[in-house]
Amino acid sequence: MGTGSKSSHQSYAVSPTALAEAPAAPLDITGAPASGEGTDLTGAAAGAAGEPAFEMPELPESAVEPPPGAGPPAGEDPLAELDALLGTESEPEPVAAAAPPEEEAQKASIEGGLQSSSEEPSAEEAVLLQAEDNAEAQEEEEETDPPLTPVPAAPPVGEPTGTPILVGGDDFINSEATLVAYDSPDGPREVLLTHISEEAEEKLLDALSIPGTHMEEIQVEEEVKERLNLDKEKKLAKLTKTAVSSVQHKLKTGSEMSDASIAKHQAAVDAVSAVLNDPSISDDEKAMAQHYMDQLNVVKDKIDNGGAPMPWMDAYEVTATKMVTKQIPVPDGEPEPGTLAATVRKASRIEANLDPATGQTSWDGVTRSSANGTEYEIDMGDGWKAVYRPYKDNDPKHTEFSLRGQLEVHAPAGAGHGKDLVERLEQLHLMNKPMTAAEGEWTYLANNIQAQGLEGAAGMKAAMETAQGLQDLQVQEIVHQRMESLMGLDSDALQTAMKRIHLEASHKVLPMKVEVVRDAVAKASGFTSGAELAASPGYEPTPSTSGKWLTWSRFDVTGNKVEIQDAFKGRSLTHSLNGGDLASLLGTGVLASTEKRAVMGIGGGLGMSEQEDKMTGGANSVFLRLKQTPTKPGGGRLIWDDPSVLMQRSDYYAYSGDHYGAINPAHSYYDSADITRDPMKIAHFHPSASNEIMFRNGIDLLGAEAPSRIVCHTAAERNSILASLTSRGITQLGGKPVEDVLCTEADY
Repeated sequence: MGTGSKSSHQSYAVSPTALAEAPAAPLDITGAPASGEGTDLTGAAAGAAGEPAFEMPELPESAVEPPPGAGPPAGEDPLAELDALLGTESEPEPVAAAAPPEEEAQKASIEGGLQSSSEEPSAEEAVLLQAEDNAEAQEEEEETDPPLTPVPAAPPVGEPTGTPILVGGDDFINSEATLVAYDSPDGPREVLLTHISEEAEEKLLDALSIPGTHMEEIQVEEEVKERLNLDKEKKLAKLTKTAVSSVQHKLKTGSEMSDASIAKHQAAVDAVSAVLNDPSISDDEKAMAQHYMDQLNVVKDKIDNGGAPMPWMDAYEVTATKMVTKQIPVPDGEPEPGTLAATVRKASRIEANLDPATGQTSWDGVTRSSANGTEYEIDMGDGWKAVYRPYKDNDPKHTEFSLRGQLEVHAPAGAGHGKDLVERLEQLHLMNKPMTAAEGEWTYLANNIQAQGLEGAAGMKAAMETAQGLQDLQVQEIVHQRMESLMGLDSDALQTAMKRIHLEASHKVLPMKVEVVRDAVAKASGFTSGAELAASPGYEPTPSTSGKWLTWSRFDVTGNKVEIQDAFKGRSLTHSLNGGDLASLLGTGVLASTEKRAVMGIGGGLGMSEQEDKMTGGANSVFLRLKQTPTKPGGGRLIWDDPSVLMQRSDYYAYSGDHYGAINPAHSYYDSADITRDPMKIAHFHPSASNEIMFRNGIDLLGAEAPSRIVCHTAAERNSILASLTSRGITQLGGKPVEDVLCTEADY
């Protein structure tokens, strides 16, 4: 079993990300065949209103996951092992009967390929022949249902943003991946970059073998740092940090101190003073309160006198001895067959370089920058490797939250590995097929469920349970079709074959799952049926692919654009470069997040709080502010006077105050009560400098998401940028002439 595995293998079936677990309950799946029948599930209808339904018994956990350890001892019936994998019991030897059409076709395919041979194919050969047939079927399917984002054989060399693609299923956040070909002296360095979901991690870990690092849980006495209970009760750390961040922002931007910042400071002072003046507090509690008061005195000085930004201020913590559960490495022995050798090392990032003159990015394939966390370097054979930064080994309290789940797959030096980079994901037990339109709708629905907060809506959990049940049945159906070839496999080959079957079933059954979930989403959002929702003007189940990023929309905004525009009337979304080079920004064409800038080869130091954003998770997004529509904006600003252009995306979240974009629940800046994805709530934020709206990955500045105003510092800067855009054939931004979008401070 791979490193980090539990006592039993996790299911290889795919479940939607960011959705609550469905309750364990019997399923009513209209038209679905009973377990073990020979009907092809892709022809079944699920949940049609008014049709009779049968009750499918709850499937045991073992029905969808391989058991721990190797197969049965030598000499045992191989059929029993296969039954164990499916959670079923062997039946008496059946009377000879005609095989189902699929089995006959499969058998004919195997026999036809070997008709010139006098020997029967081995079990392994039969499985390989079946895989070839599946590949041919996949090619035929792609001709009728082509990928939403075709995978290039060779991504363009030196393109900083790479080529965005979508991978079927939901092993990856937003189903996104990016193919980048870095220029290097040894030829192109082609890399697949993606971010897997936390739910998919166990599948990947099961593909790995790290000798000597199998983990066991033990109870040990350990010194830990923690905040005092009184601090948590009175929220002293939170109040102090709120005051610090509010004033810090003014210092960094050179803005005048606002009444809101002064009020936040005073609220913190009042709370801390009340504790200091309490004669019953302990010495530790008094030291804690004085620690915060010392910080607030520095804040008061900055309010009165201004000056340089303050050093980072930490919460007060004490050291305590506690019994904690830890995982310790124990000897594993030899790696299991079929697993990939991996080593544990300190986390790092690709250290690429962006040439400002040519706009091309390069990397030597070796140099990496240091990061705060842990990663696995994985040997995939034949010069291929992967780097993965696990959720499980990166404690949210002490490591960079934004790197958890990041995956790199590296091809050998040279061009032409684009499709192989995607296919190699199968070695990591991850989905490896380009996303089709039917699969894209699943991702679209999943994103809208999260964006609109529909996870707990009536009927949603039942729909997810039904969708998972359909997938479980599909696994059983495929096994039934291939029983003859599977029975002859040894334990390791059988485990591998079952993992491939789970991936295939996930891919095959998605269109059916979409129908079930679409209907539930429709009813949760006020439509009578999934068909009515699909026919509505705002329903757009394909991503925007016109620019540098792939973004999914939300139908509650695209279908109500006028209402959204009215809510934001008189307010704009803005981004200030804080002294950054506007010409360089428009040269790349994107406003990129801290994490994206790193792999693009853009150096650090451009963001206001890059290191802290990595800890909060905000480093995976770009930050905008909601302000009163500026009539005299300063230079170096991007302004969206129609916020609905960006509010139609499904990947943003927001705070009414400055929280460093925190999505890390373990970080003190995270506030579950204040975080929101509701555009109507965002529209009514107080238009102060401290609110923040975060958009994942970045914003395409030259496509449909382009700002309505780009404010240059001088006429010379404007003329230079205009000439650059014109030379690249860019004459319009967001549907407006470039000349009308570019302006200067003097124009106001």
